[in-house]
Amino acid sequence: MNTLGIGRLAAIAAVLLLAGCATVPRDSDIAASRWAQQSGATHAACQPWVHRSFPGKKPNHFAYARIDGRDTIAVQADSSVSMLHQALRIEPRELGHVRFSWKVPALIAQADLALREQDDAPVRIVLAFEGDRSRFSPRDAALSELVRALTGEELPYATLMYVWGNRRAPGTVLNSPRTDRIRRLVVESGPAGLNQWNDYERDIRADYEHAFGEPPGALVGIAIMTDSDNTRSQARAWYGPVRLLPVAAH
Repeated sequence: MNTLGIGRLAAIAAVLLLAGCATVPRDSDIAASRWAQQSGATHAACQPWVHRSFPGKKPNHFAYARIDGRDTIAVQADSSVSMLHQALRIEPRELGHVRFSWKVPALIAQADLALREQDDAPVRIVLAFEGDRSRFSPRDAALSELVRALTGEELPYATLMYVWGNRRAPGTVLNSPRTDRIRRLVVESGPAGLNQWNDYERDIRADYEHAFGEPPGALVGIAIMTDSDNTRSQARAWYGPVRLLPVAAH
């Protein structure tokens, strides 16, 4: 395999892995911010929020900001991609809802989530799950082996992303053009919601079953991710806290 092919697969592996040997760019101390205190999970099995970049990719800039009376993470992307990630473990029986919000000033005009070379989005909420890896297709089994060789870590069985797309209707599920182990659920579409806060509460189990056609395994990672690297464009966004609600809390 040539160097370019390895680089692309390494980037895919980083998205699927949501952990491991990626570099950690120097940004403001997000882990200690009020946003982080309100986001993800706070039990002993979870890890602090960290900024993770992808091999061979320019990282975004993430920083805590108090905007419109909200604790937020401001992100700026310039032909770049990276994520803020928290490793955790929530068993399937304990999966409840996820609440999140975002504010986006402009969409990425050239982006198309269904096309490999235009697969960018100003905002993504990313959930990674365990599952039976023996059910991988030959292609995904090979990718899994590559992840293990590159990082020494196992990749999640499945990754579900909540995304804002340019044109496809909310509720649409899009497989990644690189692997069907990443599926994107469109929760916002088109420009109508720009320049304002958009708030969501989603049933994790129901959305996973809608996207993958089977019950979820344990949730093992959560992240926010902005990417403009494929379209070589710029993007800005603000994320409110990402709250995981237990089954009895919604």
